Amino acid sequence: MQPLVEADAYKVRLDIFEGPLDLLLYLIKKDEIDIYDISIERITKQYLHYIETFKLLNIDLASEFIVMAANLMYIKSRTLLPRSEQPPEDDSDEDDPRWELIRQLIEYKKFKDAANALTLKAREQEDVFAHAPEKSLVPKPETAPLAEISIFDLIRAFQGVLKRFEETHDFGDIIDDRFTVSDKMDMLLKNLSPGQSMPFTSLFASASTKSEVIVTFLALLELMKLNQFVIWQDQILGEIEIERRSGS
Repeated sequence: MQPLVEADAYKVRLDIFEGPLDLLLYLIKKDEIDIYDISIERITKQYLHYIETFKLLNIDLASEFIVMAANLMYIKSRTLLPRSEQPPEDDSDEDDPRWELIRQLIEYKKFKDAANALTLKAREQEDVFAHAPEKSLVPKPETAPLAEISIFDLIRAFQGVLKRFEETHDFGDIIDDRFTVSDKMDMLLKNLSPGQSMPFTSLFASASTKSEVIVTFLALLELMKLNQFVIWQDQILGEIEIERRSGS
């Protein structure tokens, strides 16, 4: 799949992307399946779909993503062969070709969960003070907790927007050079005041070409990188909202 944004003109280099194991854990969690019961065929198809989207957006992927894609394809090919015809694995005594990947995912999830727990403790500690205030504090009204959302949720939402756009528009792969990423960044900053939010899908309401959809999404990613915008959901699988940070 060829990107609709010229490589020399703009290439996404973001620090908000996680690694290939994070993507696999996200896909497993999204499908609500146990790590031990993963379908290599299904998860490989979903993983490659994300890789195609990254390429479409001209995202500068770490080599680990490509290595994992090759590894998934290899495991998938082994699972399709009868056990008697599978190539021998010198460094493995396991009959199930998925097992080494499953073991990596389990170990990675343990470290990731531990890191998240330590991060949460650190945030809680920030609100602890050595001396109690002299006057009692008025408790803040309780608000509904926001659903957890990751960059992969955002990419998935973008895939849905792009699919619906392609179903309702017949423009092919026309490159629309009326807008640049910088133009769209300026438009987003102009249309959203600090503290204001809007549904993610509303970003693309006025887009007339596929490339404009892509450039608009790239502008959002860049503004997130610059800490100007945040994304959130008020419930799991709810509408993704984008919000301009207060004071930005």
